[in-house]
Amino acid sequence: MSLTTIEFDQVVDDRYGGKAAGLAELRRLGLAVPVGFVIADASAQDDIEAVAQRFSELAATGATPVAVRSSAVGEDGDDQSFAGQYDTVLGVDSADGFAAAVRKCAASVHSRRVASYSENGTATMHLVVQQMVDARAAGVVFTADPTTGRRDLTVIDAIAGLGEALVDGTASPDHIVLDSLGNTAVRDVGAAPVLSPEEISAIRSDALRVARHWGRPMDLEWAIDRSGTLWWLQARPITTLPGDLDAMDSPLAGTDHVYTRCNIGEMMPGAFCPLTASVSGYAIDYAMQMTQVVARAQPSYERPWRQVGYFYGHMFLNLTEGTALSSGLLGNSLEQFSTSICGRVVDELKAEPPKPFARRLVNTIRLTTYALSAGPAIRRLEHRIAGFRIPTGDHPREILRQLEFGVEEYCHVTLTHVRSSSRAAVAANILESVLIKQAVENGRGADEGRAEAARLMAGASDVESALMLEELDAVVRTLATDRPAAERFLAAEPGEAVIRLAAASSPGGEALRQFSARHGHRGYRELCMRDPSWAEDPGGLGSMMQVMVRSALDPAHRPPLPAHERTPGSAPIRMLARLARGGARGRETTKSKMALMAHALKLGYRHLGAVLAESGRLPDADLVFFFDRAELHRIVGAGDIADLVEGALLRRRALAYQDSLEFDDVSVGRPTPLIAPPPHAITDNQIVGRPAGRGSVEGVVRVAKSIVDAREVQRGEILVAPVTDVGWTPYFTVIAALVTDIGSSVSHGAVVAREYGLPCVVNTLVATKVLRTGDRVRVDGERGVVTRLGPP
Repeated sequence: MSLTTIEFDQVVDDRYGGKAAGLAELRRLGLAVPVGFVIADASAQDDIEAVAQRFSELAATGATPVAVRSSAVGEDGDDQSFAGQYDTVLGVDSADGFAAAVRKCAASVHSRRVASYSENGTATMHLVVQQMVDARAAGVVFTADPTTGRRDLTVIDAIAGLGEALVDGTASPDHIVLDSLGNTAVRDVGAAPVLSPEEISAIRSDALRVARHWGRPMDLEWAIDRSGTLWWLQARPITTLPGDLDAMDSPLAGTDHVYTRCNIGEMMPGAFCPLTASVSGYAIDYAMQMTQVVARAQPSYERPWRQVGYFYGHMFLNLTEGTALSSGLLGNSLEQFSTSICGRVVDELKAEPPKPFARRLVNTIRLTTYALSAGPAIRRLEHRIAGFRIPTGDHPREILRQLEFGVEEYCHVTLTHVRSSSRAAVAANILESVLIKQAVENGRGADEGRAEAARLMAGASDVESALMLEELDAVVRTLATDRPAAERFLAAEPGEAVIRLAAASSPGGEALRQFSARHGHRGYRELCMRDPSWAEDPGGLGSMMQVMVRSALDPAHRPPLPAHERTPGSAPIRMLARLARGGARGRETTKSKMALMAHALKLGYRHLGAVLAESGRLPDADLVFFFDRAELHRIVGAGDIADLVEGALLRRRALAYQDSLEFDDVSVGRPTPLIAPPPHAITDNQIVGRPAGRGSVEGVVRVAKSIVDAREVQRGEILVAPVTDVGWTPYFTVIAALVTDIGSSVSHGAVVAREYGLPCVVNTLVATKVLRTGDRVRVDGERGVVTRLGPP
């Protein structure tokens, strides 16, 4: 039996393989596709006389040489591309060469590399035969970035001549990334660019047209011939993409509203699963709106996502909504408001007209009274949290009902924390403003005033995070007194080391059990519904403790904690300093309670996931975190949820991509990730931030962009991090100084650094980008300056 040929116009589905189907569809779209045909089931190795005749017809019209390429069933499909797995033969210009090419490509379906690539068995091999383009330039275009997962970018790789050198990796292409408007975001090209701006525009335009037609991001091959005609050689879906990174974005409160990662990025660093956004993000937004209501900046709670935004998996504060608060208060200008949040005056933020004096006076009294009277609400928190019982039943609807009640309680707990934080911020901001004014008037500069404020705010007693660290340090010191036990602890895997110590009857084991009972609900990213707390993550806790144990065994002992000086100055200054320290203490206490409530909820949602997985409703328990609360009502019901499950699986894949995204500190309108973070220069080898902890020290940098990176920190190093939360606290017993990209004088890192006498500079914006592990620097915590001294 003879092999048969199929014309492209006869191909209406993927029965002849994805490559043939893609080329046929490109032709129907009216795009330029080189002439050719399809050989059906070439793997049969039958008589090729009929297909040889079709080749001769092409040759007679001058449409040679040709390329013979695979179009196996399943190739270039939705799930697998088989890129480079089957053979391709180029430059075929004779009947004998054509016959050999057909046999070679057909036989490649049985190759070892294909068998190792796919376990789906041998596919039916069809072949595509096309006239080769006499290419001046060739390449690929992706209508989404397969590296970052972003669907708002177009990526073009181009090379001079044929595209084979690009495919086999023997040549370096020009690399161009275009944003959603077609503007060039990345342009990495050689001395003689392969493509003109007009050609780049044409490739992008046709590729986006194809993507719209397919209804999904596409990977396309193209070539431009010597006359300048753009030819399309292949079209296939991008098979490696996660779900849309912005699929779960919250609605914008206003198209011109200004959003920031500052402040909220300290409490909620990195990207979060959708359930966290609809639980913790919802609670924070509720609490902030209710604070606005107290200050008469809005009449009542309106709708979710007015004060907080959730974009690309990250949490943002809406600064524009906050200006309504500042414009209605005495002594709280837009400049002060934006500086307290972002560490700088935000020029993009437009001030609202100030309210009449009488209204501002009343509002100020209302809000100040509300903040300063938070004491009773704080004292009721423990009872309120205890009133929520973590679900243990096996009925999904009842479990969800209990969890919804828990979210309501969480909103009230968060509101109390916001009241407590406001109390801390009021005194701290006034103290800093007064001291800056005095310093400027005395010719000493604003930085001197900030440094003085940071010094006076040190010394708060019974700060929750500092007490927690002291207790963990006590566990470590107890363990270190028994050197053989300490060595065994260091030799074990971190998780196993903690598990063994917690089960031991030794003093160290008893100390660890007491620590876990009091603080086991704390941890890194503790408001995340998915991330484990210390009690559930012995590996994470063990990694930190091993760093601390090594430090404790080091003969170079840490100096004792500094004795805080008595507060000098006038009576008003002493009073403000006392209030600021008390506010910091209350803020840390309520944050711990907020974390405790979040911990109870995360255990409840984890139980819900387990029940749903056991019943077969979900494929695994972890997937519960990739729905929002509204979707969970469908999940616990009886209807078909296949679409929701498929979407949640894509969201889970997207989370790692989202976590790698970076943003400007301030965005107008919908925040968009940085495509290529701009290079940051250091002026005179100095980075300037905000002073947050007194003293000056020289040392070696340890850049840790995540809590996992921090496990490598060594005694005496200077920790440089995007931001720190309570999960980083144990490392403060080891480091010599702290530098962060974001933060303020009352942020977690600053508060604890002051208690441990560590020089601290916050809100540098760029430290993790311009410093490298091993750099030697001087950290001046009083001036807020980091100076790079050179390599180690």
